Amino acid sequence: MKVRTLDDVDLKGKRVLVRVDLNVPMENGRVTDATRITRILPTIREVAEAGGRVVLLAHFGRPKGKPDPKQSLKPVVAALAEHLGHPVAFAGDCVGPDAERAVAALRNGDVVLLENTRFHAGEETNDPDFAGALAASGDLYVNDAFSAAHRAHASTEGLAHLLPSYAGRTMQAELDALSKGLDAPEHPVVAIVGGAKVSTKIDLLENLVAKVDSLVIGGGMANTFLHAKGVGIGKSLCEKDLAETAKRILERALQTKCEIILPVDGVVASEFKAGAASEVCAIDAIPEGGMILDVGPRSVEHVAAAIDGAKTLVWNGPLGAFEIAPFDGGTVAAARHAAERTRAGQLVSVAGGGDTVAALNHAGVADDFTYVSTAGGAFLEWLEGKPLPGVEALKRA
Repeated sequence: MKVRTLDDVDLKGKRVLVRVDLNVPMENGRVTDATRITRILPTIREVAEAGGRVVLLAHFGRPKGKPDPKQSLKPVVAALAEHLGHPVAFAGDCVGPDAERAVAALRNGDVVLLENTRFHAGEETNDPDFAGALAASGDLYVNDAFSAAHRAHASTEGLAHLLPSYAGRTMQAELDALSKGLDAPEHPVVAIVGGAKVSTKIDLLENLVAKVDSLVIGGGMANTFLHAKGVGIGKSLCEKDLAETAKRILERALQTKCEIILPVDGVVASEFKAGAASEVCAIDAIPEGGMILDVGPRSVEHVAAAIDGAKTLVWNGPLGAFEIAPFDGGTVAAARHAAERTRAGQLVSVAGGGDTVAALNHAGVADDFTYVSTAGGAFLEWLEGKPLPGVEALKRA
């Protein structure tokens, strides 16, 4: 994608507004998962080491446009400084006198984190005056928060129209990976889409059937497609009111010559709980009182064969109820097979979405995929083929 990067700018002595994602999980005032912190370190370090003055902008939670001490970014400072290996100052506001003083105190190479941008209503409404107030603290703007790029907010979109703007290294890596995944992939392309409900992924499925060569549908959403094809699924999770939607997607796949791969067997239990008694059943022999909670071994073989025949894999959503054993087997087996092909240099594998990241971590292979996106909504909207305001603004910059 044609966006300017840090390769295109002299940073020394410049006040660099860097939009990052620090919406991290917290418990008792401590960060419990630092993945998003570690992702932004390369950009912060590069700007600081080049003599830039790093001014970090981020949101945290949903404070609804007004200050809320429970949703302050201040508790994140210690974890950020620890991972960065560099002191991080903090300002009690992102605009106004507090921000001005904190930014004025910076020397080349220093880092300051400004308070939650969502403490101001103008952030989410992309108010020009608020964007202008943010811009007053910087000479340059760097967006390193792909995960917030689907929001046209002041700190993610508005600023790009007011200052010379660039993609940070994490944003750059994400855009490169996504380009290889769907925008300009090496074919054949296989997509794996799982999760509980078709209703949350209709746009995604309709976009993918026009772009990929094979589409694996798993998780609870597969049951809706099976039901639409007249298969008895017992008491499995199913959106029966979306049967016509499922049929439309299947018909569209025929038109685009996209192979749809649905489960041919399933791991079935009468209740959904850890260690529940289960059995493998052919998909046309699901007992009336049974629930399909994972794909079966023959289905896993079909998924593995699709991966073997592909050059590119895009993955969003688990194949079963992976959070509870023994219903994690299908997802783990498919993930490990994709990781093996990726390590061997035979597959470009791009995955994303919260449940997907958790599933790949559970399988122990997240580091083996070509790229794993921590962006939830932005990754999903990219899969749906929608333009992302934060990225589009960088293209225009």
